[in-house]
Formats: sequence, structure tokens, C-alpha cells
Amino acid sequence: MNFPIILLLLLLTIAQVHAEKFILIDLDMQMAYAYEDDYVVLEGPVSTGKKGHRTPRGYYTILQKKRYHRSNLWPKPKGGAKMNYMLRLTNSGIAMHLGPVPRWPASHGCIRMKNGFAQRLWRWAEVGTEVEISGYPPQKMSSRGYDPFFDENYRIDE
Repeated sequence: MNFPIILLLLLLTIAQVHAEKFILIDLDMQMAYAYEDDYVVLEGPVSTGKKGHRTPRGYYTILQKKRYHRSNLWPKPKGGAKMNYMLRLTNSGIAMHLGPVPRWPASHGCIRMKNGFAQRLWRWAEVGTEVEISGYPPQKMSSRGYDPFFDENYRIDE
């Protein structure tokens, strides 16, 4: 066997696996940014926790990924609310997931994402990816000409 070639392939594989990934949730702007090696690779609007159910600020790690998920905390409609493309941040129910995204905080504490962005972020993120939630949420932002369900980057699952 050619040891130098095998070593080179191993080092290239390790370099690709250890790209530094990080997600920032900006409560002020209601935006999420995915960083890889200090570059923004994905960004999209989000809707965080409304008054009385604020999304907790702090540093988290993605604990679990589930493409199809139903809430056991919010059982409406019957059987649990759909929370697909779920990235769990806490064991107490805070997660990032697919959902309607008005231009203001509207969730029960989770971070809602539009369909195309939710799919891309879910595919990109890994269990163990660090997430920072920072800032202070606005009371309400202008919704003129804004559709909370429309995502210009919508992508149908393959």
C-alpha cells in the first residue's frame, strides 16, 4: 500500500469533518445565521417566543435531529403539533423547527423557520453544533407585503 496517499486522504477527510459550524439566533432581527469556518453559509427569518413564552437567551448545543416530529408539550391539534425539521436545543422543549414565520415573535418559546430554510438548516446542522441565542425580541415588526408561509427559496424534499 502507498502510505503517503492513504495518510493524505485521511487528513483531507478529517479536515472536512471538522469544519467549525455554529448557529446564531438574533432575537432583535428575528433572523438565524449558520456559520461554517467563520463564513455565513445559510441565513433566514425566524419567529421566536412571544410575550409570556420568550425564547431563552444563551448558549446551547443541538441535542437531537428529527425530520418528522410532533410535540408532546403542545398537543393541539390532537396528536401533537407538527414540528418537522426539528433541531432540539434543550430537554425542556426548546427547539428550532418548521412553522409559520410572521415578522415578530409568535411561538411558545421555540424558534420557527420557513420551509426552504428549515430544510437546508436541518440538512446542514449536526448533533453537537453550537447555537447562540442573543438579543432582545421586538414587540412587533411591520408585516406589510410579507407572507409568513412564503419562502422564495422553497425546496420540495427529494
